[in-house]
Amino acid sequence: MQKSQIYTKAGDKGKTGLIGGTIVPKHHFRLEAYGTVDELNAQIGLIRAFSGENETTEVLPRIQEQLFMIGAYLATDDTISELRSKLNCDEAEIEFLEKEMDRMDASLPPLKNFILPGGHPSAAQCHIARTVCRRAERRISQMAAENKIDPWILRYLNRLSDYFFILSRFLAKHFDNDEIRWEPKL
Repeated sequence: MQKSQIYTKAGDKGKTGLIGGTIVPKHHFRLEAYGTVDELNAQIGLIRAFSGENETTEVLPRIQEQLFMIGAYLATDDTISELRSKLNCDEAEIEFLEKEMDRMDASLPPLKNFILPGGHPSAAQCHIARTVCRRAERRISQMAAENKIDPWILRYLNRLSDYFFILSRFLAKHFDNDEIRWEPKL
């Protein structure tokens, strides 16, 4: 196998190609959508690096692989390529996230306050992933106004942001870090 060249210079003029070959400007809403999913995937890599909790480090690659598939789906011009039809829109993936949340939540105290992001680096990183996930959801919702998007994607991302919130609480407890409760001074 030959080594591929990482730089093509094709994007030097502010344009890029979608899967299928369609050329769009780099500020196109589709790039905002899949670029944010890519950013989320990178943020998850940091959680994996920080977490040190075995079950978490086993679950996160599954999520990252699903996000790669979602990114490819969003980057595909479905008028030219059939790749979008191959996305694994399996409800079992959403159920998997829900079961993981239930498993972690069972060991946590009831939530009585809002939680301020912070504490252990892995818990804080989960909050960053949660907010990037919410942004990805907004960008994909915006894209859906212009292009047909499988509704499963938005449901998956919605559940995934909830997952990162629960994971932040779970990792804070795992590392014996107190959650930082928001107590409004209103």
